[in-house]
Amino acid sequence: MSAIAATVERSTGRVEDQGLLFEYTIKLVLFVGFFELVLYRLVSRLGMHISKIAAQHEWVGTTFQLLTSVGFALLNVVAIFVFLALVVLLLNRMRARGISGINVVTIPSIGLLLVLTGAFLIVPPGMLGSIAYNVITVVALTALMIEYLSQHQEWSKRIMGATYYFGISGWLYYQIFSTTYGWMGVVAAPPLVYEANRLGEALMVLSSILVFWAYGHGVSFRTRNRQQRRRAIWFAAVSGMVFWGLLFMDYFLGLYNPVLAHSMRKAGEGISWIFQMGMGYTFYLPFAFYVAGLLCWSYTVIRLVTMGRLAGYGLALMFIAGYALLFSSLTLMVILGVMLLTLDRPQGVVAEHATVTKPPLVGSQDSLVGGQI
Repeated sequence: MSAIAATVERSTGRVEDQGLLFEYTIKLVLFVGFFELVLYRLVSRLGMHISKIAAQHEWVGTTFQLLTSVGFALLNVVAIFVFLALVVLLLNRMRARGISGINVVTIPSIGLLLVLTGAFLIVPPGMLGSIAYNVITVVALTALMIEYLSQHQEWSKRIMGATYYFGISGWLYYQIFSTTYGWMGVVAAPPLVYEANRLGEALMVLSSILVFWAYGHGVSFRTRNRQQRRRAIWFAAVSGMVFWGLLFMDYFLGLYNPVLAHSMRKAGEGISWIFQMGMGYTFYLPFAFYVAGLLCWSYTVIRLVTMGRLAGYGLALMFIAGYALLFSSLTLMVILGVMLLTLDRPQGVVAEHATVTKPPLVGSQDSLVGGQI
């Protein structure tokens, strides 16, 4: 007799696999988080940018005040739901895997972030508290990214994950060392903080484009499905026209009408100011790259969310949080998003033993049975 082990992989990358409470919670986080981004972090900054128009027309100021109030209320709501989703995920992780392996770092660091978030609602953190919070965030993100990279063998996912990690780390480096120098009373700028901040923004934009490469499967020119091939052609054509059009728009407008080109540059500066205050993007790169990242990210997220994939919700939250993590809820949103990426994978390997008889003088035939469900 000889026993041969075969493995069966069961996919657990769907949102309903985490329980009904988590399913509805994460859907509310995504829905409310998106409207908080639009109404509070972007519209409120737009209201400050058009203060002259609001002074001339009272209804404009009233409308923006109303939208900002709604957005601020949504900020509190999304913070509660993000907190709840993280608690549910931590309990599921502890029940399924226990505190062993990488969980020795992941579970305590994320749990400590949740405790500090609740404590800072009662006692303001101050500079030292902010430093500790960001350092623990780096530890938790590093542990989660190590887990993510070890689980995925595809280079597209590994490169995308590493690019996002180093991108968001540029902001965390900037925050940690700038706050540390301020707490110590040092007037000089910390080493390479501005370079790290700008490099981090560039990597964030690059990772939003790489999301399509890593998770945007289904748009392929090689497929025999005519609908998918037609979809791929339309997406490539529209994205290419928009990207190259925006990339050379300023040059062609300058040739056509210098006054119009100057007005477009002013409008672009206003847009960059709004996004810098709301999400941390300074738009120092060509505007076409930001639009390309938005197109690739939005297509991939919509596709994955409609399929019920955890990766869709994770990618959505990671980039909705933005680059500048100005609130603790945004930091927790990034942690939650990366945790969802680690759950979107085949797991639950079950060993099945098949007994095979060896007939004498004839030889042996071993049957390898494997299936992916």
